[in-house]
Amino acid sequence: MYENFYGFKEKPFNVTADPTFFYLSRRHKEAFSHLVYGIQDRKGILEITGEIGTGKTTLCRALLNHLDRSTKTAFILNPYLSQVQLLQAIMADLGLNLKSRTKLALINALNDFLLREANCGNNVVILIDEAQNLSSKQLEQIRLLSNLETEKLKLLQIVLVGQPELCDKLKQPSLRQLNQRIAVRYHILPLERDELEEYIKHRLHIARAKSKIEFSQDALSEIFSYSGGTPRLINILCDRALLAGFVLETNTISRDLIKKCIEELG
Repeated sequence: MYENFYGFKEKPFNVTADPTFFYLSRRHKEAFSHLVYGIQDRKGILEITGEIGTGKTTLCRALLNHLDRSTKTAFILNPYLSQVQLLQAIMADLGLNLKSRTKLALINALNDFLLREANCGNNVVILIDEAQNLSSKQLEQIRLLSNLETEKLKLLQIVLVGQPELCDKLKQPSLRQLNQRIAVRYHILPLERDELEEYIKHRLHIARAKSKIEFSQDALSEIFSYSGGTPRLINILCDRALLAGFVLETNTISRDLIKKCIEELG
């Protein structure tokens, strides 16, 4: 409703994982660097964790856009699959279609694919989002996939992305072998207070607002107090604030307006 009033090309505060709006906070920049390093150096298994709404999925999509054509990727968003279905989803995302559906046939085909790619100088990466929902059997299968290697290098890089519960799950005695193989770990924290204003300005700029929109310093403090620096909560509140600004026909987002929006959001 407010896009025309402010002259946006698109809404600046959608909660979808759109890499176009990806903001490199200090923590996200570090997480991104850890991922690129782990993939380029073929470290095998990587782990990225963060609380709900801290931008883990957006980070993954930004990473996929960053990797060049020599890196083949599969991105699994829904891990609620059986062991065979998980393998099938990985194969399908890598562009491999098999008539056989047995686990052994899938693993053999994946190994052949990895060897071919390695011979061409390519790398292969599997990103699994919401990895805290993987069962112990699925995680053990991932450990076995990490065994696909040559004497010189890891053929497959696996990125486990999830909420902090993933760390707890990996500490189970039955998964200690997998836990020991994780070569790169990073935990994403929310934005700092001094990053909040830049984050909001960044998203407004990407959305190409034709009119200037001002968030007062008191309003920013109120947003940070409500959100704790969590990007998803910032987006939800700022989206509601722009709607309220549209209703009041104002380009200035004040503390009172933010407080009213917080009350409406409950």
